[in-house]
Amino acid sequence: MSTALPPRLRDWRRQGSALKIYRHRVHVWTLGDPGAEPLVLLHGFPTSSYDFHAVVEALALRFYVILHDHLGFGLSDKPEDYSYSLLEQAEVAMEVWRQLGLKRAHLLAHDYGTSIATELLARRERGLLAMDLLSVTLCNGSVHLDLARPLWTQHLLRSGTLGPMVALLSTSGFFKARIRSTLAHPESLPETELNLMWESILYKGGKARMPQLASYLDERQRFRERWIGALTRLNVPAHILWGRRDPIALPAVARQLASEIPDARLTWLEELGHYPMLEDPERWSQGALSFFS
Repeated sequence: MSTALPPRLRDWRRQGSALKIYRHRVHVWTLGDPGAEPLVLLHGFPTSSYDFHAVVEALALRFYVILHDHLGFGLSDKPEDYSYSLLEQAEVAMEVWRQLGLKRAHLLAHDYGTSIATELLARRERGLLAMDLLSVTLCNGSVHLDLARPLWTQHLLRSGTLGPMVALLSTSGFFKARIRSTLAHPESLPETELNLMWESILYKGGKARMPQLASYLDERQRFRERWIGALTRLNVPAHILWGRRDPIALPAVARQLASEIPDARLTWLEELGHYPMLEDPERWSQGALSFFS
């Protein structure tokens, strides 16, 4: 189990703080003017909120930005005896926002975070989301699993037999090669950034949690009608912000979302892949902020 953090991640941790959420510690960051409109960010799998580190300052010029590491990810706790259901991740997000006193917010989600976002939208539709949702931005997530192409390692991690073995045998080099394979330009992400991604996974024994976390793909199928249904009936402004060269959340996913969410706006980030906020932070920030102007 890794308990030490490299200096960059220690600095990132110091910029935030831990909240006690249902017996576990969840690491949370807030940036910008608390009097500005809130913008909550939901990060992806298998990394952490550090994915947004290069864009949060640009977002904080316009918004009060709130982000947290989901349980099992990054700097938050990674309990062994936990289901890591998307339903519970949604509960954790709602409790983070409740403790911060949020009454309204814009929502921006990437990858795994888009799955949590759809559960939050389903709860909103049922009157169970305890804050006003001002808008929704979905970025490069496999919301329509039938149109996506998850990595073969994700499929193996879902296996009750093979998943723990795959996690145990995963190495830094293997992980970095997998991440690079999701980028439109593999050289766009420096080795130092990939090392930090890997270290955030190792922290608090997170590598052993990978099979449990990967089970979210099963829930994407099980709750498809609940989650896609909520999208088709969404009545707040929606933005589909997509790296067009994503080999996982393919462009077909973005087109489907744009066609089924009422009045959704689709913004293509040409020549960017699955992590557009890391591949070209400035262009991603411009694309995200243009929706609000």
